[in-house]
Amino acid sequence: MALDVPAPAGTPTGDVSTLSSLIGRTPLVRLRRFEPRPGVEIYAKLESKNPGGSVKDRAALAMILEGERKGQLDGDRILLDATSGNTGIAYAMLGAARGHRVRLCVPANVSPERKRLLQIYGADLVLTDPMDGSDGAILRVRAIFDREPLRYFYPDQYSNPANWRAHFATTGPEILEQTQRRLTHFVAGLGTSGTFIGTGRRLREEMPEVTLVSVQPDSPLHGLEGLKHMASAIVPAIYDPTLADRHLTASTEEAHTLIRRLVREEGLFVGPSSGAALSGALQVASDLDRAVIVAIFPDAGDRYVSDRLWEDAR
Repeated sequence: MALDVPAPAGTPTGDVSTLSSLIGRTPLVRLRRFEPRPGVEIYAKLESKNPGGSVKDRAALAMILEGERKGQLDGDRILLDATSGNTGIAYAMLGAARGHRVRLCVPANVSPERKRLLQIYGADLVLTDPMDGSDGAILRVRAIFDREPLRYFYPDQYSNPANWRAHFATTGPEILEQTQRRLTHFVAGLGTSGTFIGTGRRLREEMPEVTLVSVQPDSPLHGLEGLKHMASAIVPAIYDPTLADRHLTASTEEAHTLIRRLVREEGLFVGPSSGAALSGALQVASDLDRAVIVAIFPDAGDRYVSDRLWEDAR
């Protein structure tokens, strides 16, 4: 059974009367049925509990606030960026709340649920070639921005330091508090890499002995939305490959198998990138006698219910 660990009471994220104040302070859940032996504890940080439904709420808020503070994002400029879905949903949600128009370049093959949510929040979508993945969306955004730079605020989530700093300021401290600083291993997937880099840098600063583990797809042709196969992709400018102590890979099939197990064995309905993170945690746990492992689960499974991976679910 999944056991909740109380979320930290601190780590303020904004004025308590605003939507922004609901971002962060997500729960930690223990995955007892996946622990290989006594003494090895595995926890999932459920980022689906953010108001926009994913870990990307943290970075989107930080980038928007920075844009407003610098005068780059105001009522006249349109927020423009590339996304595979979750950051875009966060942009669109916060844009609606803060009065900003949002235009997003999105691969055409992202899940219908994600596209529908973006439209519900009022974002203008530019669909890009699915065969080009997130890199195709990035190239399209750059072309649009280069044509009309004064019309847009382009935060560029793949290059913006505010992305990883959001996790340095919030996600890292939350994990330290929730584990009572017993943490031994931190595991996160690589997309923009902001979650891993920011959280990892904070954990390393506070606990130099912690082991930092990154996870990415094992192939360029994968089905793990939001994650990047770094060897074949446009590498995000904020990514630092030297930070990780271990670089692991996960297959799409394994991630799918694990999220089907999670929903039936722990009652946790999560997305494929969470399965990849759990794969990394299990690889880490396989040869340890004692450990406290925390993996980031970026979003929930309700954004993928139309995916074929659920067709055989009974």
